[in-house]
Amino acid sequence: MRHNENLIRFCCSGVSCMSAGFITNPIDVIKVRLQLDNQLSRNPNIFTNRYYKGFFRGGLLIVKDEGIAGLYKGVVASVMREGIYSTIRLGAYEPVKGLIGASEKHAPFWKKLIAGATTGAIGSAIANPTDLVKIRMQGQGRIKPGEKPRYVSTLSAFRDIIKNEGVLALWRGVGPTVQRATILTATQIPSYDHTKYILLHRDIMEEGLKLHMVASITAGFITALVTSPVDVVKTRVMNEAIASKGEVVYRSSFSSLQKILKAEGVLGLYKGFIPNWMRIGPHTIITFLIFERLRNLVGLKPI
Repeated sequence: MRHNENLIRFCCSGVSCMSAGFITNPIDVIKVRLQLDNQLSRNPNIFTNRYYKGFFRGGLLIVKDEGIAGLYKGVVASVMREGIYSTIRLGAYEPVKGLIGASEKHAPFWKKLIAGATTGAIGSAIANPTDLVKIRMQGQGRIKPGEKPRYVSTLSAFRDIIKNEGVLALWRGVGPTVQRATILTATQIPSYDHTKYILLHRDIMEEGLKLHMVASITAGFITALVTSPVDVVKTRVMNEAIASKGEVVYRSSFSSLQKILKAEGVLGLYKGFIPNWMRIGPHTIITFLIFERLRNLVGLKPI
């Protein structure tokens, strides 16, 4: 019975996360463009002297240059990523919680953090190739006359990267990816879980849709605030192809962080914060609302 519950839990998490990934892909595209825009510029006006000037104007510019399809670049890789990464991080959260003794009703928050960090790290490491392809396809802007697109499809992206950069290049950026996923999952799922616990324990709200909405919104904001700096580093590292001689600008999480801080200042680490928040917020809400609803339909208890 326990194995059946875990299988159902994984299926529910997969459906909910893939749905959220598809719906929020346009926001993700805008976020990636903002994070890559005017990178490492020493111009003091880095937040005004750039192509994509803000979330809404950036979105409109993408539609103008590339059509509506521009907002759905990388969507296949995005859904693939969610099907692997988020299925593991969300589906395995409760089993891991049980393994470390956090399944009881009044489990301490730090145990929930450990469970979230563990599942996030494992899921992101396995799904890194899909994440890398997603970012590279989303980061590809308007094609100039006579210019060839970086990748024409998700499959060709995998083939091209393996052919020109090697199989291991698919795990480029795995360090910041795992770091981000560890922080994100350790923040997002436990924040949702613990917000629900507090509101229920203090009789402020009852189990149901309103509680799920409040807990999701709270978790989404906290997650965006905490993960934005490492998300910028991750995007920069993954978007950069490995040259034939192995020469790269972003060599590691720490050196990338130093370069961004030196050239763009602290605010450079928060490029794309608004779309990051606007993506993580709806993504969190959609994920948990669908996840909780599916659990209810198949007879599983709420998180």
